[in-house]
Amino acid sequence: MALISLNNLSLAFGGSPLFDRTSLQIEQRDRIALIGRNGCGKSTLLRLLNGEHRADSGDIIRQQGLKTAILQQDVPLNFSGSIGEAVIRLAAGNEGDGQLEAVLSRLDLDPILPVASLSGGIKRRVLLAAALYSEPDLLLLDEPTNHLDIDSILWLEHFLKRLKTSLVFVSHDRAFTASVASRIVELDRGQLFDYPCDYPTYLQRREERLHAEDELWRRQDKKLAEEEVWIRQGIKARRTRNMGRVRALKKMREENRQRRNRSGEARFSLETGERSGQMVAEAEDVNFSYADKTIVRDLSLRLMRGDRVAILGPNGCGKSTLLKLLLGELSPTSGSLRQGTNLQIVYFDQLREQLDENASVKHNVCGEHDSVEIAGQQRHIYGYLSDFLFTPDRARTPVRVLSGGERNRLLLAKLFTKPANLLVLDEPTNDLDVETLDLLEELLLDYQGTLLLVSHDRTFVDNIVTSCLVFEGDGHFSEQIGGYSDWLNQHQQLPEKKAIDKKKVPREKQQRPKRLSFKDKRELEALPQLIDKLETEQAEIHVAMADPALYQSGKKEEIERLKSRLSQVEKELTLAYARWEELDALSE
Repeated sequence: MALISLNNLSLAFGGSPLFDRTSLQIEQRDRIALIGRNGCGKSTLLRLLNGEHRADSGDIIRQQGLKTAILQQDVPLNFSGSIGEAVIRLAAGNEGDGQLEAVLSRLDLDPILPVASLSGGIKRRVLLAAALYSEPDLLLLDEPTNHLDIDSILWLEHFLKRLKTSLVFVSHDRAFTASVASRIVELDRGQLFDYPCDYPTYLQRREERLHAEDELWRRQDKKLAEEEVWIRQGIKARRTRNMGRVRALKKMREENRQRRNRSGEARFSLETGERSGQMVAEAEDVNFSYADKTIVRDLSLRLMRGDRVAILGPNGCGKSTLLKLLLGELSPTSGSLRQGTNLQIVYFDQLREQLDENASVKHNVCGEHDSVEIAGQQRHIYGYLSDFLFTPDRARTPVRVLSGGERNRLLLAKLFTKPANLLVLDEPTNDLDVETLDLLEELLLDYQGTLLLVSHDRTFVDNIVTSCLVFEGDGHFSEQIGGYSDWLNQHQQLPEKKAIDKKKVPREKQQRPKRLSFKDKRELEALPQLIDKLETEQAEIHVAMADPALYQSGKKEEIERLKSRLSQVEKELTLAYARWEELDALSE
């Protein structure tokens, strides 16, 4: 017998129903990922399964004695006392026969630590402990990876895969879902679509389902159009009209009227600003401390135009502080830090402090105006916000009532009105659904400027960046080529590689690496400015040679001069880049 059966379930809070006569069965040992667009009703379904809500109609049949527990997205307001006390209080009236110490030990939690001193990730672990303390038959998790760092997410993946309890979870973390889920259930336009497969297979089958739906709608629309022509024919046709065909037409009209179209697709666009200098930011032996705690130690880094860099590390290690240092919002305690020229910075902060909670969505983007300027063109604010999935009614809503995903989309809408050649994104993926994440990835891949990214979404990092700054402990960050997976592979192989290298090279033959001389350092410092100057001249020559007036004037000598100079500039650029790479390698 199934743990829970949903039969012809319907529920609406005004507008289109969240659930429209839909059904589902949850079996023992299921690990179900519940997937769907922001606002489609996933969290509501978890609360229905937990017995917190009642449906408008339909049946929820539970196995006798079934016990459920839920991990909500937000930390409760009454979260106080020690870890042990908080777990007991949160599970009050629902605790099982298991020992508290055993549960806390499984989650690596100290029962005497005060919860007020814990990080957001550890607080989420305490909430999970409270859910497990009740020994549920069915565990319900709402965005369990939000605000967790990568190490904590990996720990949670391993823990849940070993757990024998049935599981239904909501997550927009694609790597987490692919690792944990044995079954996918998609909530789409009030219906639950069951895919008894892993996540990659689900993606393929979903595309096949949507394609089949498109074909069905195309055939239905064609048939409806033909029948509408027939019904409007002249008097002779009306006299010989087939009443069965008329009734079928009425049915088609009603089916078409009740058809629920898919949620709109977000359409982001980002305007790359003016071309920045070749060197965007440069740090040399930078240190930064709060009181007696060193956050960044001995950082040397050169960020060049077009770089895409992710900053990786556990919560609280100083990633956001490092961003602010590179942006010039904080001054280093020691060392030198300088920024390049002509920077146009757009900064997405993970706390969304740039949003006015009490103002409307519209007011946050354009103030008292009714339009915004995008790429030199005026757009009406409601049309622009519709690209970010805000209806006119929702655009008039105060920010304080928005969901987490809506707030993220709003901040993107606000920031993308500004041209930027340096885009800084601090945890942009929290609460965004998979479709919006895919679109944001496409946008960033097309972006021509420089990108600094902080994210715990491993798939997002792998798909976007070309290098990573990885926290190594004690304030040290090291630069690695590639995304998270590249760093992980190199990190796992590093001890073995070091051992092999030591065996290959006898101690007496090992040479100290060549170091930069004072002259080399000065040359390296000057090269970015030289490259920038040559690239500017190269662009100016291209513009001049693209002007038809040059060739109409008959100035052959000027044309030959430009061609000759362009060839020379390109040779100088090649040499400058080669020399810069050579010296840069020696400086590491």
